[in-house]
Amino acid sequence: MRAAEAVWPVGRMTLQPLTKAIAPLRVYGTENVPLKGGVVLALNHFSWIDPAAFGAASPRTIYYMAKIELHRMPWMGQLIRSFGAYSVRRGESDREAVRFSRELVADGRAVGLFVEGTRQKSGVPGEPKGGASMIALQERVPVVPAAIHGSQFWQLGNFHPVSIAWGEPMDFGGLPANGKGYREASREIGRAIWTLWDFLVDMHELGRPLHATPPATALREMARGDGERDA
Repeated sequence: MRAAEAVWPVGRMTLQPLTKAIAPLRVYGTENVPLKGGVVLALNHFSWIDPAAFGAASPRTIYYMAKIELHRMPWMGQLIRSFGAYSVRRGESDREAVRFSRELVADGRAVGLFVEGTRQKSGVPGEPKGGASMIALQERVPVVPAAIHGSQFWQLGNFHPVSIAWGEPMDFGGLPANGKGYREASREIGRAIWTLWDFLVDMHELGRPLHATPPATALREMARGDGERDA
């Protein structure tokens, strides 16, 4: 896994320009991504271009949790593992994937999770699963929500513009590390992603201005207070 730290700079010189060329990329709120320390990046998902787009937009090396089927593909598996991706079995409880995710954030890494669990064919963000909130609450690290828009229309060769917005880090320290806390945190993550996605829709309608500030996505005080009472 530590080899990924050497591979990512190479990717930034090769795959990043390619991604920006085939999916013209506009990024907002990069300053919201902490440059150090363990963090969970909670991402929505429309297209196979999304991991490359988020990677090109991120100032951090992202350790992606990726479905095991990708790891079994002869060339794709080797490629994504070289960038630090690790496998998860979809549709079932994969304790090994959760354990490894916790180890990564405890070691100060940035873990990237497509929180809906699969690509959303509806063209709008879906409901987050509990993985991101579970890892964040168990390890007491922040969650940075992020949304992508435009990739649901992107196809190889059509050069459809794609935009990403990074939200403010969300601190779930006031919520208990149990089922109720995971559900509340997941709801907050879902709200944040929708807020960012709506912002991106507006940005596209405005012609994607070079500079704009994503809306606030910090954890609501009401949710934090409820969590403290339930702890």
